[in-house]
Amino acid sequence: MTPEEFDEAARYWTKRESASARMPEEELRQAIDAFLGTHDVCALATASSDLVRCTPLEYSYRNGRFWIFSEGGLKFHALKENRSVCLSVFNPSCDFGKLESVQVTGTAEIVDPMREEYGRAAEARGLTGESLERMRTRLHLIEVTPLRIDYLCSALRKRGFDARQWLDLGE
Repeated sequence: MTPEEFDEAARYWTKRESASARMPEEELRQAIDAFLGTHDVCALATASSDLVRCTPLEYSYRNGRFWIFSEGGLKFHALKENRSVCLSVFNPSCDFGKLESVQVTGTAEIVDPMREEYGRAAEARGLTGESLERMRTRLHLIEVTPLRIDYLCSALRKRGFDARQWLDLGE
């Protein structure tokens, strides 16, 4: 591909956004929250100047943020340099009429274990102070704050909306 062809391919969805049939924002938020509430595994992508990593991880979704516990791994090498992340949650279906997924672009923060948010996230995952102390390793909490959420749901077409919807949540 030429550089121009790459640019054209990169603009594919953004060009279509201006003419798409949009859901009302509150209804879209409810659909996204409902979808995320019925799943608990995401693929978290991190990148630095010398590494790209995509890791399947369990998550909790509370108050518009993702809480992800991790013992460690190469994702932390990337997060040390770059807090920009992308994560996706999806149904494992290849049928085009039944596609449903969420893709989140956002920022990651490593939450100090002494902060109240850490305790709330641990409680949401069923981790008590006692069970955390018995673990042989420290659990790090990655909190992902979405800046943009792209929601794909084939069933939306039946309601007159485009299958691809999005929320811009930038700061």
